[in-house]
Amino acid sequence: MSRHRTSRAAEALAAAVLLALTAACGSRLPESDFEHDDRSPAPTRSAREPIRVGIVTSATSPVGGNVFTGPRDGAKAWFDRLNARGGIDGRRVEARLCDDGGSGVGNNECVRRLIDEEKVVALVATTALDYAGAPRVSRAGVPDVGGQPIGAAYDTYPHLYGVHGSEAPRNGTPGWDGKLYGGTEVYRYFKREHGARTAAVVSYNQAASAAYARLVERGLRAEGYQVVTEQVDFALPDFRAVAADLKQQGADLVFDAIDGHGNARLCRAMDDVGAQVTAKVTNVQNWASTVAEDYKEAPHCRNALWATGSSRNYEDTGHPAVRAFRDATEGLETHSQWQLEGWAAARWFTDAAESCAPTGITRACVDAHVGRARGYTAGGLLLPVSFRPSPEPPATGRACLSVARWRDGEGWVSQGDMNRTCFTVPRLAYEP
Repeated sequence: MSRHRTSRAAEALAAAVLLALTAACGSRLPESDFEHDDRSPAPTRSAREPIRVGIVTSATSPVGGNVFTGPRDGAKAWFDRLNARGGIDGRRVEARLCDDGGSGVGNNECVRRLIDEEKVVALVATTALDYAGAPRVSRAGVPDVGGQPIGAAYDTYPHLYGVHGSEAPRNGTPGWDGKLYGGTEVYRYFKREHGARTAAVVSYNQAASAAYARLVERGLRAEGYQVVTEQVDFALPDFRAVAADLKQQGADLVFDAIDGHGNARLCRAMDDVGAQVTAKVTNVQNWASTVAEDYKEAPHCRNALWATGSSRNYEDTGHPAVRAFRDATEGLETHSQWQLEGWAAARWFTDAAESCAPTGITRACVDAHVGRARGYTAGGLLLPVSFRPSPEPPATGRACLSVARWRDGEGWVSQGDMNRTCFTVPRLAYEP
């Protein structure tokens, strides 16, 4: 039975919504992580030329600095460590970074420069607010490996491989006839594991926020929840009134379609009025070590924060692949789940390139290797990733979840095995 993460599409929409809202306002790595193909011929002078890859990031954008840089930093850390071990088949990997400024014009320029001038073999860990250059990447046959699906590009174009996989035909039209599908596994999890029955959804009176809130509401109702809807004014939000109503309604869970700053203010208001919930559920974007600072004025709500995603918790240092990531990034001021996913994307490219080394590391070879993925995990960092297209969107799907909750003094604590926290759930359509 397929383990495709049906929540991936909904998470992508959540990311796009939150970003749009904001815009509107040490140790050695295990040798096994860097195995080389012993069948490769001895490197010639030309073979020792660097392998160029491109990393496109909206490092400066209307949403502010550091929002998108996690995947870039994780990928760069992988390549730095890889090069220290000798690169791929004796060749260094040169990561050419490009900041698109968060605009479509800037993204197109990054894509043009990296593909036409830098002649990169692939793009890796793309994280773009407006991936306007996606059609050009696809037409050029350049594999884009392990990008973050902020928009619909990774469910639209061939040669683009999002970090969480896709079942969509990817024939130039988003999803299936312009519709994407999200599952209800997150809601099923809290219902099954924690007995949650009442859930609140908080949104702004803004189109993108309200649209995402409606999708969440549909999913909750499909799982049998009593749903409490709360909407606040985007310009002058009264979070205290929302918090008071959450307390009165006895909500077990709180989901939202608001930005990070708004979430922190909502949490503070919940603490102020004594509104305590089983879980204040957030997404992979906020799965980071900055929680203690971001929510410093809301200790009770902070310790009710839960995050769900499709990759292994970056705090799980008992796992060798996570420990390798943490060892290589120990110099970073903060850590995040997006950094780990960028590291996984770079490892994915490396695995593909090493498989191509005997015959030549070309765009076509890397693309073919990644496109054949059937359950790729980056050494256990990702839930199994595949790109087997489905002609029709299944009415249901089996989906697995990585779940963690924040605990002061411990950080993000994993809740069970992500490969066993799985559900067969309905899939709901939405338009990107």
